[in-house]
Amino acid sequence: MIALCATVFLLVSPLHAQQVTKDENRSQSLTASPETLRDTLAGEFATQEGRLREAADFYLKAAQASDDGVLAERATRLALLADDDVTAKRAFEIWKRHPTTDTATLAMAELSIALREERVADAARIATALIQRKDDQGWRLALTALSGGSRNMSVSANVLKRLADNNALPGTLDPWLAFAGLAQRLGEPALASRMVADIVTRFPNEPRVQLLRASQLRDEGEYEQARGVLAALEKGAADDRRLRVLVANEYDLTGDAAGAARVMALGPQDEDTLGLRAAMLAKAEDMAGLEKLYDDINARPEKSQRLMLILGTMDETLKRYPQALAWYRKVKDPALADNARIRIANILFETGKKPEAFATLKEMQSDPRAAENVRRDAFVLEAEFRRQEKDGAGEIEAYNRALAAMPDDNALLYARGLAWERLDRIDKAEADLRAILATDPENTMALNALGYTLADRTSRYAEALQLIDRARLAEPSNAAIIDSYGWVLYRLGRAKEALPHLRKAFVLQRDAEIAAHIAEVLWKLGEREEAKRWIATAKKIDPENRSLLRAIALIGE
Repeated sequence: MIALCATVFLLVSPLHAQQVTKDENRSQSLTASPETLRDTLAGEFATQEGRLREAADFYLKAAQASDDGVLAERATRLALLADDDVTAKRAFEIWKRHPTTDTATLAMAELSIALREERVADAARIATALIQRKDDQGWRLALTALSGGSRNMSVSANVLKRLADNNALPGTLDPWLAFAGLAQRLGEPALASRMVADIVTRFPNEPRVQLLRASQLRDEGEYEQARGVLAALEKGAADDRRLRVLVANEYDLTGDAAGAARVMALGPQDEDTLGLRAAMLAKAEDMAGLEKLYDDINARPEKSQRLMLILGTMDETLKRYPQALAWYRKVKDPALADNARIRIANILFETGKKPEAFATLKEMQSDPRAAENVRRDAFVLEAEFRRQEKDGAGEIEAYNRALAAMPDDNALLYARGLAWERLDRIDKAEADLRAILATDPENTMALNALGYTLADRTSRYAEALQLIDRARLAEPSNAAIIDSYGWVLYRLGRAKEALPHLRKAFVLQRDAEIAAHIAEVLWKLGEREEAKRWIATAKKIDPENRSLLRAIALIGE
C-alpha cells in the first residue's frame, strides 16, 4: 500500500530492528576471526539491500563462530522480521547465553518466538513473567509482542484469554485498557466484552473505561448502545475539556456528528471549541445549527483573525461564497493568511472561476515572502485541481514547475511519482522514487511506494520484496508497509504466507485497500464467502478505492 504524502493528501512489530551504522559498536571478537568479520560485513550489506533472510543467516554464522551475544541479537531481530523462525531460534539461544540488553527485551524476543511456534502455554507463561515486573516496561513489551509477534492472530488471542483467565494482568487501569483494546483489534468481541466488564467492575468511576465500552459497542455495530454510554458521560464533560473532546470524537466515530457538536457546545467556549463545533455541524449537514452558531460568533463585538477564518469556512459550507471570500480577504495575520488564500483559490475553482483560482495559486507560488511549505502547498493544490479536471498533463506540468522552483524537494518528487503511477507511467514513477532514494536511501515512504508499485504493477517481485524489506527494517510497525509486504508475498505466489501479514495491517489501520487485498487473497485460497465479507467491509470504508474496484471485478459484490 502506498502512503500518501502529507503535503497532498497499532499491530506492532515484535522487535524493532536497529539500523546498522558505520560507527556502531562491534563485538571485540571481530578482531579475532577474519571469517567472523567477513560474515558480519556480508550481513550488513545484505541488510542494507533489504535481503533480510540472507542477512540473518550471515549474522547467525558470525555469532556461532564467535559465540557473541551482540551478533546473535542482531541475527534474532533480522530473522524474526524475515519470518525465518529456525534462524531466529538458533540465534536466540546464543543471545540468551550472552545477554546484551535488559532481561525484559530478551523475554520479549522469547515470547515472539513462542508465538511464532504457536506454543500457547509457553507464551502465556513468558508474558505473565513480563507483566509481573514492577515497572511498566514489562506489560508494554508483552503487549507489543502479542500485537505483532504471531503470524496467526488467533494464537495471540488464545494467550490473551489465558492471561485474563489467570488474572495475570496488572491491577492498574492503563494496562487493562491496553489489553482490552488489543482484544478488540484481534477481532475477539466476546473476550473484549468480558474484559471491559471486568474493567467497569474494577474502575467504576473512570470515564476512560466508559469510553472504551462505547468504542467496543461501536466495533460490534451497536451504535445506539454506544451513544447511550456516551450520553451518560456528557454531564462530566462540561467541566473537563479533554473528556469533552474524547466524547465528541467517539460520537463522531459512531456516525453521530450532531452529538459531537452538542458535546462541544458544553462548558466554556473558545476558538478551538467553536471551530470544532462548526466542523461537526457541517459534517452532520445541520445547516440550521451552523447558521445559529454563525450568528452567535458574528454577534461578538470583536472578532479575532482566527474567528474570521472560522466564519469564512462556515459561509463556504453554507455556500455563501461572496461572504466567505469577504471574510478570507480580511485575514491578514501571516500565520493564518496563507490558509485563507488557499481557501480563496478553492472557492474560485469550485464556483467555476478556474482561471482566477489558478492565478491565485500562481501568485502564491511566486510570492518571495511566502514560506517554502506554503509555496509547495500552492503547487500541490494546483496539481490536485488539474487531476480533478482529468488533465494529467497539467497535473504533471504543475509538479514540474514546482520542482524547477524547489529542486530535489523529496515531498514534491514523491507526489509527482504517485501522479505518474496513477497515469500508468510506471517508468516515470520509478524514476522519481529512485531520485528520492538517491539522496535519502532510507526514506521509508519512497522504499515502500517503489516496492509496492513494482509488486502491484510489474512482475519484478523479487526486487519489490527487497525494497519493502528495507522499509520494514526501518518501520516494522507501519501498516502501509506491512500491507505492501503481504501483497508482494501474494504476488510471489505465497498467498498463505501473505494473509496473516495483511490481517495484521488491517488490525493496525482500517483501510479499504488493505481489506481489498485480504479479499483477493482469500478468494485465491478458496475462501469465497469470507472474501465477499471483506469486500463489503472495504466498501464501507472507501467504495471508490482502486484496489477495491479491482477486487470487485475479480470477486463480485
